[in-house]
Amino acid sequence: MGRPFGGKNRKWTVEEKEAIVLEYLNGKAGYKSIARSHGVDTRLFTRWIRKYRESGTEGLRSKRGSNNPNLGKYDRHPSEVEKLKKELLKKEIEIERLKKGYQVKGGGDQKEFVTTFDVNTKSSIS
Repeated sequence: MGRPFGGKNRKWTVEEKEAIVLEYLNGKAGYKSIARSHGVDTRLFTRWIRKYRESGTEGLRSKRGSNNPNLGKYDRHPSEVEKLKKELLKKEIEIERLKKGYQVKGGGDQKEFVTTFDVNTKSSIS
């Protein structure tokens, strides 16, 4: 049986994981009863035991996000050069749209692409 619908996943620190695993490895009780007493799923607990046996404390560290190429990429305070590059990119996109005969009206959810050419003659509307 899983956790209640809408509940949050429990986050365990490396120290908490190690303490629980060592409790089992020291022979205090079986893995099912230790897992149940700490509120850990038995499959997750057996994974912790295996990782601890293979790599020690380092094996219990979370690997999530470590391979994310965008980690730290988005800065809340971009430099002036980054702001100008972003503005230049927006202008280049706008130029390409105008070359193809489209114009953007509105913004956000109300954004609309409107043609600037007459459909029948392919000439520009003034």
